[in-house]
Amino acid sequence: MRFNQVLPIIIFFPVLLFQITVIPLISINGIIPDLILILLVYYSISYGQVYGTVLGASYGFLFDLITGTLLGSMMLSKTIAGFIAGYYSAETRREKFLNTYALTFIVLLCAVIDSVIFSFFSAVDFNTNIFKLFFDQALLPALYTGVVSTIIILFPYRRSFN
Repeated sequence: MRFNQVLPIIIFFPVLLFQITVIPLISINGIIPDLILILLVYYSISYGQVYGTVLGASYGFLFDLITGTLLGSMMLSKTIAGFIAGYYSAETRREKFLNTYALTFIVLLCAVIDSVIFSFFSAVDFNTNIFKLFFDQALLPALYTGVVSTIIILFPYRRSFN
């Protein structure tokens, strides 16, 4: 196995540490962006659908173990998100999706799917309206993740203009 295929697992731990310590400080009404999902989408597009699916399962399993969430809920949601993001990996379109704002829309799509699946398995309040649950725990975090991914895309362009 090559180093560039193991690198996403190595990068996962600092991103997870940043996700659970610093990111809650910039929450808006308890809504936080998912940096792990942005990393997963990037590597899924870079290396393909099978790699993205396996990486999503690994990220989700490690996230479940480290943070103490319901075991398997994050694993399932990240696996499906990695599978869908890997769909956009093609030899001719890879650079187009990674270096443009198309990455934001792919992250937004994967974040909605990831959040819906995770909230379906982790929501324990049966008195909550399903539309309120979808809006509060799926759509708003997905939009926030999409905005953060837009900010991340701007950094390579800023370096190229200097």
